[in-house]
Amino acid sequence: MKSFSFIDLFAGIGGIRIPFEKLGGTCVFSSEWDKHAQQTYKRNFGETPAGDITKIDESAIPDHDILLAGFPCQPFSIIGDKHGFEDTRGTLFFDIARILKHKQPKAFLLENVKQLGSHDNGRTFSIIQENLLRFGYTIYFNVLNALEFGLPQKRERIFIIGFREPRAFNFPIGPSVYKPLSEILESDEAVDPTLFASSRIRESRFAKCKGIPFFPSIWHENKGGNISMLPYSCALRANASHNYLLVNGVRRPSRREMLRLQGFPEDFKIVGNLTQFRKQIGNSVAIPVIHAIAEKMLQALNLQKPIIKQGEQLPLFDIIGNVMSNGQ
Repeated sequence: MKSFSFIDLFAGIGGIRIPFEKLGGTCVFSSEWDKHAQQTYKRNFGETPAGDITKIDESAIPDHDILLAGFPCQPFSIIGDKHGFEDTRGTLFFDIARILKHKQPKAFLLENVKQLGSHDNGRTFSIIQENLLRFGYTIYFNVLNALEFGLPQKRERIFIIGFREPRAFNFPIGPSVYKPLSEILESDEAVDPTLFASSRIRESRFAKCKGIPFFPSIWHENKGGNISMLPYSCALRANASHNYLLVNGVRRPSRREMLRLQGFPEDFKIVGNLTQFRKQIGNSVAIPVIHAIAEKMLQALNLQKPIIKQGEQLPLFDIIGNVMSNGQ
């Protein structure tokens, strides 16, 4: 596994691809339906991802060692009274499932929002588990926070790892030390003047803020209108208000700052207007977290240590409540 192939589904702007390539992998197929994300992807990787994965036959996808998918966190409204594979039809997880079933890669990595684990009282996750186990995969999952892997961004995501052959696997543990904002933020003079909030918004934020202001900081306004002043950023989101995060309470983060908050390399090329890019980066991933997981996956594949057998796995549905409650 010093050299390996992978596919990049729901690729976005390539956040999951970057660490796997850095560790020796070759991407043999990518898919992303958003045309603006496709343009950014092409600018940085030299190829345009295939379009809507729901319209691509699984037999047309090249063989690969590892499947990667940061699939969208849709509501899974199709789930009704049925159980198992039929319950996923109409959702984007179904497209992952049909590719896994047909291609049987050695391993996979799936990423989604933390709330996936508790959706519909855990039933959604139980159905996902049931299908993955049915395809013969040994499964591991955990919720990891980007703050614990060097990034000044509180971003909790659930990761599901699977191996076709039973493999011992442990999720990485980060150093729990993150970069100071001073290493992330640009000077006010260097950013686009249009990023500065209006005087009305700035005055409102300072009036609502509790405590003595400190700098550098990122101010977060939640849905209830409460203001938090933090030495890190809350999670970047694709569809949030432009003003929900303000650097030092006065301006929105720049595109380069948002890339840094996700751990993208400095030479990553920016494409499109700010609105398009905010959506792209908000839908992306924390690269250091992916890199740490990728290292552990490759280690598990290389060591081939079959500690956990398929029949000995604890049902994820039974233990997910404990994981969600303690944030592991």
